[in-house]
Amino acid sequence: MAKVLVPLAQGCEELEAVTLIDLMVRAGIEVVTASLDDERVITASRGVQLIAQTTLDQVLGQEFDLVVLPGGLPGADYLNEDPRIIELLQRTVQHGGLSAAICAAPKVLVSAGLLDNREATSYPGVIDVEPAPGMQYLDLPVVDAGSVLTSKGPGTAMDFALILIERLCGAEKRLEVEQGLQRS
Repeated sequence: MAKVLVPLAQGCEELEAVTLIDLMVRAGIEVVTASLDDERVITASRGVQLIAQTTLDQVLGQEFDLVVLPGGLPGADYLNEDPRIIELLQRTVQHGGLSAAICAAPKVLVSAGLLDNREATSYPGVIDVEPAPGMQYLDLPVVDAGSVLTSKGPGTAMDFALILIERLCGAEKRLEVEQGLQRS
């Protein structure tokens, strides 16, 4: 079973966080949510309260198949300012896992050096104005650049989650989850 970490920062985008978590759980993926500090109640960008299962310090020694960052502000800024997140993203990719971010959170992937010489997307005005060295910004809902995936914003969260499920569990599992959602 795949294991995924979703760090939840104060001010994260709730629609993105909940959509990513919910769809991956539907796929049978072990999803761990972690707050950046000891305050496990997260007040998201629109005031919705989320409760993290654990803290980042408690899971730092664990290996994950995917670390995925919800966007939103100021949540993405808090993730970007946390050296533990940067190191965790880098280590995950170095060990053959995936790192992913949506909305404003791809800026953290830029800081981690994971978008150097890759294609990527984000919420407009985030990484298209301050790209990584050699990065090509694509105005697409989701960009799969191998071990690093990015997505544009809240409206793309479901497609992003389904692509992450496919990468972790295969096309059959993605289709199973997607059919249960009655998207068509």
